[in-house]
Amino acid sequence: MPNTKHESEEERARLLTQRDELRERLQRIEKDLRQPLDADSQERAIQLENREVLEGIARAAAEDLARVEQRLAAFAKR
Repeated sequence: MPNTKHESEEERARLLTQRDELRERLQRIEKDLRQPLDADSQERAIQLENREVLEGIARAAAEDLARVEQRLAAFAKR
């Protein structure tokens, strides 16, 4: 827990930056996931594997974003 008002402001600024980065990451992933699959079956298989990885990354980023937003909400209540 920050000890001073300055430390609280720095922590809030860090969280806002982190929130924005996570939101941007999720938007890029969602854009990638909307891309159509290749007609070639071998390429499509690789793309499907990549989508599974992207979906896992998106879940982790969404969980991180929820935690960051929860901490920011705590700052708003102060």
